[in-house]
Amino acid sequence: MENKFEQLNNTPDTTAEFSSEDIQQNKVMAILAYFGLLVLVPIFGAKDSKFARYHANQGLVLFLAAIAYSIATSILTSILIAISWRLAFLSTIFSLVSIAFLVLMVLGIINAANGKAKELPIIGKFKLLK
Repeated sequence: MENKFEQLNNTPDTTAEFSSEDIQQNKVMAILAYFGLLVLVPIFGAKDSKFARYHANQGLVLFLAAIAYSIATSILTSILIAISWRLAFLSTIFSLVSIAFLVLMVLGIINAANGKAKELPIIGKFKLLK
């Protein structure tokens, strides 16, 4: 029986599309793509690396999804508190859901460090960069 990590990380693997030289030279850039605004480093610093751009796309989608979730939960929390301060505990539950973004970040870092080009679960299908 597969463990939970393997089940979660069971996404399309396109590593074969990248040269091993590109992967080895740009692993650090690919890892940086998952640290919030540092996604800009591989976007502008490794323009010619398909591997770094692949992970930069994944990191950018993750970053934008986290920002959108944060904004949505802030608005929803404000509305709930305006209705009744007793509903404020729901904001804690919303915050716990944000742990999923941390899990996706770790998955992306592990894949990049291992030289893999695997899509992140749920959000990996979206392509913002070419």
